[in-house]
Amino acid sequence: MNQPEIHGNTGTTGRGNKGVKAKGKGKGKGPRKGRKRTALIWLFFVALFAIVCAVVGYLLVILNGERILSTNINKMNLDQASIIVDSKGNQVAKLYVSEGNREFVPFADIPKMLQDAFVATEDKRFYEHSGVDLLGIGRALVKDVIARSAVEGASTITQQLAKNLFLNADKTVFRKGTEASIALALEQQKSKQEILELYLNRIYFGKGQYGVKTAAKYYFGVSDLNKLKLWQIATLAGIPKAPGNYNPISNPERSMERRAVVLKLMADQGLISEEEKEAAAKINYKPSASTGKSAKYMTFTDYVVEEAMDKTNLTEEELLSAGLTITTTINTKAQTAMETEFAKDDRFEKSVDDRPVQGAMVIMDQHDGSLIAMVGGRDYESQGWNRVTKQRQPGSSFKPIMDYGPAIETGDYFPWSIVQDVKKCYGSYCPSNTNGYKGAIPMKEAIKESRNVSAVWLLNEIGIGKGMAFAEKLGIKLGDEDRNLSSALGGLVHGVTPLQMVRAYGAFANGGKLQDPHSILKIEDSKGNTVYEYDDAKPKQVMDEYTSYYVTELLKGVVTKGGTGSSASFGGHQLAGKTGTTQAGLSGVKTGKNRDIWFVGFTPEWTAAVWFGYDITDKDHLLDNSSGLTAKMFSAVMSKALEGVKLQNFPKPSGLQEEEQEPKLPGVTGLVAAYSPELVSVELTWAPVEGEGITYKIYRKEDAESEFKLLAETAETAHDDLAILPDQTFTYYVTAYQASKKLESEPSEKLKVTITTGMEPTPPPEEGGETPPPDNSEEPGEPTETPIVIVVPGDPTPTPPPTPTPPLPPSGEPTPDPSLSPPPSDGVDVPPVDGVTP
Repeated sequence: MNQPEIHGNTGTTGRGNKGVKAKGKGKGKGPRKGRKRTALIWLFFVALFAIVCAVVGYLLVILNGERILSTNINKMNLDQASIIVDSKGNQVAKLYVSEGNREFVPFADIPKMLQDAFVATEDKRFYEHSGVDLLGIGRALVKDVIARSAVEGASTITQQLAKNLFLNADKTVFRKGTEASIALALEQQKSKQEILELYLNRIYFGKGQYGVKTAAKYYFGVSDLNKLKLWQIATLAGIPKAPGNYNPISNPERSMERRAVVLKLMADQGLISEEEKEAAAKINYKPSASTGKSAKYMTFTDYVVEEAMDKTNLTEEELLSAGLTITTTINTKAQTAMETEFAKDDRFEKSVDDRPVQGAMVIMDQHDGSLIAMVGGRDYESQGWNRVTKQRQPGSSFKPIMDYGPAIETGDYFPWSIVQDVKKCYGSYCPSNTNGYKGAIPMKEAIKESRNVSAVWLLNEIGIGKGMAFAEKLGIKLGDEDRNLSSALGGLVHGVTPLQMVRAYGAFANGGKLQDPHSILKIEDSKGNTVYEYDDAKPKQVMDEYTSYYVTELLKGVVTKGGTGSSASFGGHQLAGKTGTTQAGLSGVKTGKNRDIWFVGFTPEWTAAVWFGYDITDKDHLLDNSSGLTAKMFSAVMSKALEGVKLQNFPKPSGLQEEEQEPKLPGVTGLVAAYSPELVSVELTWAPVEGEGITYKIYRKEDAESEFKLLAETAETAHDDLAILPDQTFTYYVTAYQASKKLESEPSEKLKVTITTGMEPTPPPEEGGETPPPDNSEEPGEPTETPIVIVVPGDPTPTPPPTPTPPLPPSGEPTPDPSLSPPPSDGVDVPPVDGVTP
């Protein structure tokens, strides 16, 4: 009876639940289906719109390319040549002249191998794409993403042609799209053969050369392209990627490396065999371009182009044809004087064959860093190798930078400070002089005569770290491989460039201020807008002004009578400088010849560096002369270049105390030697020297030795030399030393003591006879030592010692080392070698 009610309730409840569920279902499914339907409709229209935009965009690109192509098909955008002017606006050079720099060659005359080389290198899918290589672009993007930088380009040959034919040097965000549009239009109107023909006749090959035939004639002297060899073809095919870096004149080594890459690409694509690749890669080519141009200002002009490329980020080709006006720092009078002297064969040593002795020179205004004049080598117009920017071994010209400058900067040394000129080894390194040894000498004498062991001793005293830090302040950063004492003499792993040296010496000449060398003052576009202007920022003070003053004083002595650089002097201007000579240093070759010779010097107005040597040094290509030749070149050029330039004076810091200029420690006097049989020694005694903290250094030399060595240092006025043997001769001298001021006196009078075995001394000659002079091995004109003969009894039974022969009375003046040759006199053609690179 109740069951229907229960069913009724259940049904009601069920209907209610069912109704709720139905209601919920109606609200949930209906709108969701609507949203999906709406989304699909929107997606369809978006896709349709994108397709329409793509089609319209493609058509616009094609039409834009067609428009540009039809408008400019007969134009070569090279009419706006960039020019170089001096600071007064006078034209110095025109960077590009269209006539004569391009020679057209028809496609039929271009050998298949030459075509294949360029296609394999620049665009291996050239015959497959339609002007724009989408596959190549994708590949390049993937590599760029992996490398997180732009490592691979994707421009096709057609795009490169489009850019070179129709686009100027302006870089905008639309340029790449315009380039692609022209490329697509070119592919519609031209065949692949026509495009490749245009490309090979238009592409830039560096050094102002356009087109493959012109380049072949310029670099190889080959007019018929069918006569080009594989290695020449590969060299040409490697240039367009970076004409300034890969042409064989500017960078022969990088050109060879790029050639190897081209040959590998050709081999990988089956165009040549592995044997052909290997044979072509081994060719060592030294280019000698036949430009037909005058050599006038060429080094300076090429340097300006390099600097302008760096400052504007334009390629060489873009720079040449951008219609720019480049205002430079050149002084045409100085440049002409330099080129005139470098053209004289008698300024250089004669070579044994057709490989000439080369040279380079650069002048800089140390007050603002302006480059005044520059020559990169003899016959530069046929070589194009700027040796002003190439590293060579500086020899002793590096001593002011590595040794004397940093020593004075410490505040402990002055031009009058005493340094040691004594033969000494530092571990396995044993530097030597080529002009004898003097013992304790003033710093100004050591640098004037360019004494090597003094420079090494000084660097060892101050520490190599101080020398390297000082050099770095002057713009010459040395590596850990140069952290050794041979760097004191310019023995560097990589060397330095004349440009680096002229900058560093310029700081000595300019009160310790370091300038940035530059050749460009301003760059303006064809409309007169400034593209770049040199920032005349405040120079860096890299050393104390007292240091620059004292180094200048030291270097003044080098160019005076008796100095190694006396040949550099000329009238009318104050002058300071330093010579540098690097010995051969060839393994297994014993020779006294040299590889590099230098002179770096400055007047109060300008600083200049001169280098001579062979480009490649071997046993047959070394220099017989030393740095006298470079000093003479400096004099010849600077004397003419400075005519009419306002005379100035070297900066002199205030507060110099005149009494500090020449402090001098008195020399040791009264040196006496006697023999002690009890100690079996030579007893040395001398008179004391007045002063605080005085010690005495005793130097000794055996007859068989060529130089004095430090025997001992003592605070007493006597010393016993126990290290003696019979039948030997020893020479002694003593100096006073004051450690607090790092002062060492001149050497005392020298005593030569001979120890002989026998019961009686040699009897004197009979009356009327002549006493033979002692064999002191002196050079003519040199002072002699006081001889003392000590007879040691031959009988083992002790006997009283003989009375020593009294020494000659001291002269009161220090006696120089008699074993030395006199320094070179003024005007000597070949001064002594002044620097030895280990």
